[in-house]
Amino acid sequence: MTAPAHRGPSPITAPARLMNGPLTGAWWLFLGAGLVVAVLARVSLLPAQGWRPDLDLFASWVHVIATTPLGEAYRSSLNFGPVFAAVYWLLGIAQPAFATATDASGLGVRLALKLPAVIADLGLVAGVAWLVRDRPRWAVVAAIGVALSPAVLYDGSWWGQSESIYVLAGLLATILALGGRPYLAAIALAAALMAKPQALVFVAPMAAWAWSSLGPRRAAIAGLVVIVTAAILWVPFLADDGPMRFIATIARVQGEQYPVLSARAWNPWWILQTAVGRGFLSDRDVLLGPLSPRLLGYLTFAILELLIALAVVRDPGRRGLLLGMAASVLVGFLCLTSMHERYAYGALVFLAPLLPDRRILATWLTLEVTVFLNLVAAAPPSDRIAAAIPVDGALGLVGAAVITASTGMVLWLLIRQDDAESRSPI
Repeated sequence: MTAPAHRGPSPITAPARLMNGPLTGAWWLFLGAGLVVAVLARVSLLPAQGWRPDLDLFASWVHVIATTPLGEAYRSSLNFGPVFAAVYWLLGIAQPAFATATDASGLGVRLALKLPAVIADLGLVAGVAWLVRDRPRWAVVAAIGVALSPAVLYDGSWWGQSESIYVLAGLLATILALGGRPYLAAIALAAALMAKPQALVFVAPMAAWAWSSLGPRRAAIAGLVVIVTAAILWVPFLADDGPMRFIATIARVQGEQYPVLSARAWNPWWILQTAVGRGFLSDRDVLLGPLSPRLLGYLTFAILELLIALAVVRDPGRRGLLLGMAASVLVGFLCLTSMHERYAYGALVFLAPLLPDRRILATWLTLEVTVFLNLVAAAPPSDRIAAAIPVDGALGLVGAAVITASTGMVLWLLIRQDDAESRSPI
């Protein structure tokens, strides 16, 4: 007796066809509606006071740049690289209020300070969609996921922080590398590094990709392009000794303002700091033999970065490089001391193009929720929310454990290197 012929789509292949097919009218509507909501959300958040201590500091930097020669930008406490000095110089030209404003009390000043991050958000959305262009429906899902990400919205449009700018440069470097434009990728990587020092986590996976894909000679040339580009970006500030002033400022920030285990980042150092229960703890005291927490963090970070680099060398394709970038961001967040809550942000962007893998989708959603809660707890928008989501309560301990476990999952997926990207959850 023969089995009846199956009529209709296979229960296994039908979901794949659903997500991998071309964009229909419904999908275009979903994309348009998502982008409209993302724009409206930003418009509603831009006027907010945000986290005023930071916005006031940024406003004071722009004021100095707007009222003195650009080359003297680093006479202030500016601890961002020359890319941001140029951005702030343009803001001073576009918004005349910075000629007198030294804080962010004025609406026009706040809007101007937040605008670069919002523009960079659009670049992140476009870049993520481009990386998944071979699966149009997943490209829409990933793009809308980034556009409506609570962490992305909160960091830039409400808080006025700038993670989206250096992460965009890192994402552009990734796109150019995978597109066969290694020297343009090197220029983009240099721009990321010269925006904020936190972009240093991009170096190991990008260098591993260059070694594996280009060979030693061309990889060395790409490295030289990074160095030359960085040097060129510093040229306007050389006459006033800008690079040395910048390094001195960074050393002072690390040594005097934030010599702590964790500056509200939910990571293993935060668990230790909370367990001791004496507020912020110094990362310079001896912890293990001759090692201070800071040195132990550097050592652990270096070992894990080597593992990430080796994994990217084995798989320098889209999946390997994106996982390597995300893993490097998360490893830096977990291992390094004095870490701020914002610096897990990049992992959300680099994982987004890989959402067709059900395990990466689950990890991304988990990180999205946890990173957002960490941001809100560290810089609450109101006293009521601060009481509901205390940064140093039990939620922080759970959050640190969740981010640590998620990092382990990303590392495992990178090192295992199976073809799980084709496993669609829908």
